[in-house]
Amino acid sequence: MASIFKTIGASILALACGSMMSAAQANPPMRMLVGFSPGGTTDIIARLVADEMGKRLDTQVVVENRPGAGGNIAAAQVADASKDGLTLLFAPSSHATNATLFKTKFDTEKDFSAIGLVATTPYVLVTHPSLPVSTVPELIDYLKKAPTETVYASAGPGTAQHLAGEMFKRSADVELLHVPYKGSSAAFPDVAAGRVPMMFENIAVALPHIKSGAIKAIALTSDKPSPLLPNVPTMAQSGLPDFEMSGWFALFVPSGTDGQTIARLNAALNETVNDPRFQQRLQDLGAAAATAGPEEADAYVKGEIDKWREVIRIAGVSMG
Repeated sequence: MASIFKTIGASILALACGSMMSAAQANPPMRMLVGFSPGGTTDIIARLVADEMGKRLDTQVVVENRPGAGGNIAAAQVADASKDGLTLLFAPSSHATNATLFKTKFDTEKDFSAIGLVATTPYVLVTHPSLPVSTVPELIDYLKKAPTETVYASAGPGTAQHLAGEMFKRSADVELLHVPYKGSSAAFPDVAAGRVPMMFENIAVALPHIKSGAIKAIALTSDKPSPLLPNVPTMAQSGLPDFEMSGWFALFVPSGTDGQTIARLNAALNETVNDPRFQQRLQDLGAAAATAGPEEADAYVKGEIDKWREVIRIAGVSMG
């Protein structure tokens, strides 16, 4: 009799293990590659998305940092990954500018399909208080009358800060000299000290310096005002209607991934982004939630590639 119970117990255990394995196979773990180091805004938001999407998909979404080449190392790995929806790319707006700035083995427009958007974040034009301007029209007038070429700082060649300056030059028809630094943390001390009079910067990075009075906020680059700087107008409101740029974050899979898989991932992503708690976390980081269907997100990214391709061409920027 004991042997019968042992046999039955073994059979039940085997069935249970088999069921657990089947469940695991039904919801295999996923990888979310991030082309930047841990701790930055891109990485922080990616980990928030991974955690919340994992709950909704009943699986584990593991963030893997693959920094280097402006995010292209991670992008290349996702472009070559299996088209099973298990390898994702979490990318910021540099994904669009990289399509023109870098020569890569992958094609940004052809080798990725967007799952959806996650968030947008405006940049803000800031100046040192010693610069006798408070509005964009005043700045343009000042630049056109300045006896020598005025300089602006950026976080480095090809960065959003650099390209924003180039877009401003074209939109305002003014001359500016670009001074690149190795990151915003290196540029800001010189702007705050007045050694460099102006800069475009991500609102989350600039906000503490604006509040302290070290720098002045002149205008936002986004198409809408920001609750973080409610009294600062947009570029469009300041007389430059064709000037609009925002940082953004989006989620991608390799092109050719099944449409039903993309739709399932999009549903989980949009549920995540529409969660009020998630939106508050984004706001704390200076970002605003943004949702879109896969086709809408693909069209948005393509529009960004086209827009920046023209700016980069006119500016003559190349990263090799």
